[in-house]
Amino acid sequence: MLSANRADRLRAVLDPFVAGFDAAGRVAFDPVEAPRSYADPADQEVAGLLAAGLAYGRADLFRPKLFGLLREMGPSPAAFVRAFDPARDGHRFASFGYRFNLPADIGALLAGAGQVVRTRGSLGAFLGAEYAARGELRPALAHFSRTIREEGARIVAGSMGPTRALEHLLADADKGGACKRLLLYVRWMVRRDAVDLGTWAGRIPRSALLIPVDTHVLRVARLLGLTGRRDASWRTAEEITASLRRLDPDDPVRYDFALCHLGMSGACPARRQRANCLRCPLQRECTAGRRYAVLEAAGG
Repeated sequence: MLSANRADRLRAVLDPFVAGFDAAGRVAFDPVEAPRSYADPADQEVAGLLAAGLAYGRADLFRPKLFGLLREMGPSPAAFVRAFDPARDGHRFASFGYRFNLPADIGALLAGAGQVVRTRGSLGAFLGAEYAARGELRPALAHFSRTIREEGARIVAGSMGPTRALEHLLADADKGGACKRLLLYVRWMVRRDAVDLGTWAGRIPRSALLIPVDTHVLRVARLLGLTGRRDASWRTAEEITASLRRLDPDDPVRYDFALCHLGMSGACPARRQRANCLRCPLQRECTAGRRYAVLEAAGG
């Protein structure tokens, strides 16, 4: 847990960094670009679910797959999933393949989402009700994902066959993994700013969100002392979020986009570069930055 003094020092560098970060300019390099291309909240939540599910691996590989699927779904992803019939419409995804996932996985995700939309009104209404009933994000997310996976797999089984890696598209929060893309999806939907859409604003408090932990966030978080853990797990997400909550109790994950893209952009690469560290705005609170600053001062 961060001390009050340490939290104050971190806030003094992180808040100006986030405020001055070109978030809008980085949207084109982020999967949030997909749901942001729709004006209707119903379309945003469906496009967001698909975008978050497929956002693994290299962006230049998953983006064409994602936008190709959205084109097949027509102008309204929400209308498509509400009416989706795998026996009639499954052929639209027959040629789909991306790493672990095959057509039945996509069909099941869309069919499960459609079932929830038809019976619960919207994906946000369903997750919001689960959060209200359980009082915690993790069990609410686990039930949300499990319902979509199980309903979807059942609906497509007769026409599109068994799924192969459906849980990879929509993670199980009960299993202890970081669930990075699932938490990313919820961040998009709950928060509202230049990046996040706020489609579900009011259904889940921002204070309940957990940071989506990927390799970039984990590396930067360790350098800033937000966690001492090395694994991308749910516990690590909780620890990083607890540290950020000391900086902003009401909205701890507002730092996520800027910290993630600091790594994604190459400004903070996995293999540290002295020049990058010395000009980084977070340098004085980063272990690597401070080390290089000492060497620079000593002429080393």
